[in-house]
Amino acid sequence: MPRQPLGLEPFRGLRYTDGDLDRFIDGGFDLARLLAPPYDVPDAEEARALQRSDPHNAARVTLPFELSRASADGTEGAIPRRYRAAAALLHDWVATGVLSPDPRPALYVYEQVTADGRRQRGLIGNLRLPDEGSESAVLPHEDVADAPVHDRFTLMGVARANLEPIFLLYRGAGGAASAVTEAVADPPLVEARTRDGSEHRLWAVTDPADHARVAADLAGRSALIADGHHRYAAYRRLHAAHGDPGWRYGLALLVDSDTHPPRLGAIHRVLPGLHPEEAVAAARSVAAVEAVDGVSPRVYEGVEGPALVLASPDGGAHLVHGFDGDTLARAMPGRSEQWRRLPTAALHEVLLPLWGVPEEAVRMVHDDPGEAVAAAHHEKGTAVIVPALDVHLVYDIAGQGELTPRKSTSFGPKPRTGLVMRLVEPSPRYR
Repeated sequence: MPRQPLGLEPFRGLRYTDGDLDRFIDGGFDLARLLAPPYDVPDAEEARALQRSDPHNAARVTLPFELSRASADGTEGAIPRRYRAAAALLHDWVATGVLSPDPRPALYVYEQVTADGRRQRGLIGNLRLPDEGSESAVLPHEDVADAPVHDRFTLMGVARANLEPIFLLYRGAGGAASAVTEAVADPPLVEARTRDGSEHRLWAVTDPADHARVAADLAGRSALIADGHHRYAAYRRLHAAHGDPGWRYGLALLVDSDTHPPRLGAIHRVLPGLHPEEAVAAARSVAAVEAVDGVSPRVYEGVEGPALVLASPDGGAHLVHGFDGDTLARAMPGRSEQWRRLPTAALHEVLLPLWGVPEEAVRMVHDDPGEAVAAAHHEKGTAVIVPALDVHLVYDIAGQGELTPRKSTSFGPKPRTGLVMRLVEPSPRYR
């Protein structure tokens, strides 16, 4: 099967226009008020707070479920009303000048500086999707579920827009694409400081010579999906379902991980209703279990193989490690040794079945173990504190064609939604 080159092409970005928004916003234009995290990060309460924060906040179109009560959500044809409402809102913003396409096609340099000083730059552009019969240069590292893929497929399809970029990494070794990214020094098109203390800046690279340098450099490379597996699957489904050329692309942020190593956090689990003492006792039948002082990453130092910490709301914590190799092999037949040593593999393939906890009952908490422990207290359950993976391990597993268990990684910093969107032309109006 021929391999399709990695391609990131210029496009006319759809952006908030400060001049027009001044007339809508008390106190003048403040871009930070309009930005949102990726659609799958906020919980329902946070999503409602974002939507209430400003009538033009990007979450009002990326989170259509929150636009209406589920009980009142009818359908128009085969498409639920909430998706049509989000599409109508987006295109009303375009019609009234809240959002406007840039006049010239560009690749966009996006810089994030987090509150702790971490700096990341990447290129936002039109990611060329693989045609039927071609091998993709974009490698997933996690499996996907059909429901969220269908959700994004429906929303993007009815809106004829990519509302937020997926996040890709590539080993660029400081090549030409990375050089174009780093060379931008003019005042940015826009900048904002969000409530988490992060700074966001966006530049447009419009020189065709720079576009050609980027294309030539990327053609022989591959990219890893850091965040956005469900949106990428939705891109491919839209490409397969529609014949017009606009769906051959999807919006993506591409970051050279050699120049800007990503932050790779963990996604912890909360198991409602599972008493910590019961979890610890059952885990002793398949692994070594020892009491540890807290949930610091230091507890994993020097530990080989998959390891996890079971934390109880009263402050107790136990390290689970030393899984028997035969136990792992029986639970994960056909998997590589590298895959069996993933902590989330041991959790989902060995421990959850042992505890009788169904996958759908598990709650996810990104990055913060303290938040997971607090959630376990609320749910009268157990928190499973998962160690972060190494980015090179993720590259290796994806490169050999395997997918990590879902929600094994939390790459960051994730791109903020609302800085730049993409209309799939021609774009109809929804009234």
